[in-house]
Formats: sequence, structure tokens, C-alpha cells
Amino acid sequence: MKPLSQTFPNPEDVLSGAQFADRYVLVANGLSLSAIAATERVMGRTPRWVGRLMTLRNFAVRPFRLKTGVDSASAPDGRIGIFPLISRSPGKVVLGLDDRHLDFRVLVEVNDLGGGRQEIAASTIVKTHNLLGRIYLAIVKPFHRVIVPAMLAQVLIK
Repeated sequence: MKPLSQTFPNPEDVLSGAQFADRYVLVANGLSLSAIAATERVMGRTPRWVGRLMTLRNFAVRPFRLKTGVDSASAPDGRIGIFPLISRSPGKVVLGLDDRHLDFRVLVEVNDLGGGRQEIAASTIVKTHNLLGRIYLAIVKPFHRVIVPAMLAQVLIK
């Protein structure tokens, strides 16, 4: 199943002042996942090639004093993968991080479609704070458009 890119309905509901949002969706058969279980499948493990890109990213942004990891103090409610858990409900999990150049949220939603089918969506919402944030977002967007569908496809891997 190939994820579909969709426009996020209302990014303001997740991150006030957001300037960028996207949404990728796939339909899974026979999984019966909760939102937290789907989020753990999507964000809790990283394909090797994505890990390499993140290592390169961390090296490149270090001179700009951008966050290159999550310290435990910034994730009092826990985290999934490297991202702090902001909120969770039965059908939705919000992860995210605030930095000096931008704030972002990752929203994973699970909707039951009936007949053992579920729609699983991964949305990214970004609010930039300055020129560095806008440049950073412009640079990472092409990678983002490849990484997010690859991460979402992991929901189908047991």
C-alpha cells in the first residue's frame, strides 16, 4: 500500500501559527491498532537509511546550536522514538519538539473504517520562528516527502 499525500485539514488545531502542514495516509487491513501502537510502529523504529540521514543532519546543524537529540528533561510524559510525547487520546497521538528556529508536531491518527480496515495518517505541522527556520524547512522538505511515507509504511511491518 502506498501512502497518499493529503493537505492537513486545520494545522491551527495542533500548532498555532503553523506555516507548513502535510498529511500522509494509508489503509491497513486486519491490524486493529490503537493510536499509540500505530505511533510506536511509525516513529519507534527508524529505517537504517533514515538514521544515516539524521546523523548527517545532526552534524550539519550542530554549529547553529539546534537540538540534535532529546534530553529526558524535555520529555516528562515520555517519548516515542526520539520525539517527546505531547498528548494522546484513543484515536490520536501528538509528538513534537520546540527549538529556537522552529516548532514542529507529528500527529498520528487511527480511524476505524469497518470490516477490519483502519486508516492511519501521519501529519507534520511546522511553525518557523526566524530566517534560520525558514531556510531549514526549505532544505528538509524534499527529504521529508520521502522519509514520512517510508516511516508510515512501517505500520504494516510487524
